Amino acid sequence: MDVSLFDFDLPEGLIALRPARPRDSARLMVVHEDGRIDHAHVRDLPDYLARGDVLVANDTKVIAARLRGTRLARAGGVTAKIEVTLHKRVAPDRFWAFARPARRLIPGDHLRLGETIDATVAARGEAGEVELSFALAGAHLDAAIAREGETPLPPYIAGKRKADAADVADYQTLFAKDPGSVAAPTAGLHFTPDLLVRLETAGVARALVRLHVGAGTFLPVSAADTAAHKMHSEWATLSGETAAQLNAVHGAGGRIVAVGTTSLRTLESAAGADGVLNPFTGETDIFITPGYAFRAVDVLLTNFHLPRSTLFMLVSAFSGLAVMKRAYEEAIRAHYRFYSYGDACLLFRPR
Repeated sequence: MDVSLFDFDLPEGLIALRPARPRDSARLMVVHEDGRIDHAHVRDLPDYLARGDVLVANDTKVIAARLRGTRLARAGGVTAKIEVTLHKRVAPDRFWAFARPARRLIPGDHLRLGETIDATVAARGEAGEVELSFALAGAHLDAAIAREGETPLPPYIAGKRKADAADVADYQTLFAKDPGSVAAPTAGLHFTPDLLVRLETAGVARALVRLHVGAGTFLPVSAADTAAHKMHSEWATLSGETAAQLNAVHGAGGRIVAVGTTSLRTLESAAGADGVLNPFTGETDIFITPGYAFRAVDVLLTNFHLPRSTLFMLVSAFSGLAVMKRAYEEAIRAHYRFYSYGDACLLFRPR
């Protein structure tokens, strides 16, 4: 499909720089199966779900993936300031990372990140990213990154303000358990303990999957046609126990409600052609565009996404391109807040 079909104009003032407080006070646009739109708040979620439904959230935890430091002097040369954002772990002591300025790095360069982390540039990637080999490994490296790193706010926030102490908590969901993401699964940011209690009281069950979000989620689609776009891959897992739970929900007539596109991509990666979910662990590069036949997910809670992004393509596949363009036009007219710290929409998949 022509990528320009997924373009729209977004006023810069609608990009949220801080989350709503409390989290579940964020606005919620509800897009029904027939395209009808309701305006509500995330705290109203129990009113739109039914007893027997199951909410599926991503329990990945964001790491302090942004590191600032120095490229040590090459023979006869000078040092240079450098910033790296880790985006994918490939070994206990190795990460792929995006660097700024990337042109200053070549294989063999030695880096000092923060005060204590030493790394060597092992390779350059096709997209300009670098593979870093660290002097530390495993839990020792994890602890050093947590100590020296910063919250990796998305570019559209980081370009307007620096990460601060509030972001350490704000950019983490209450489902977060397993460190590994360099971006938050942002639909999960809207939940509060009180909202979870009210959902449970309403008979809505809860399940967890895991997808470690990579910085590739923010990469623009540079191709003119979606068929030419190479999707980044991310590590995901769905346990056998959770797969059985979700299959039972469908068997009893309940709906699977994905909290965010990361949960949806995990579930759709694990689903067979018959819609049955199977245990899954591994890399997924599933790229969902209009025409995709959804197998597992019935309802999607998600934030408002960037124009021409793979995520706007995904929601357009879920609810229909014309419906989502109209919904986004309404969101802009009604001054909904966009992107990671913004408001949410609840999408019911047309039958």
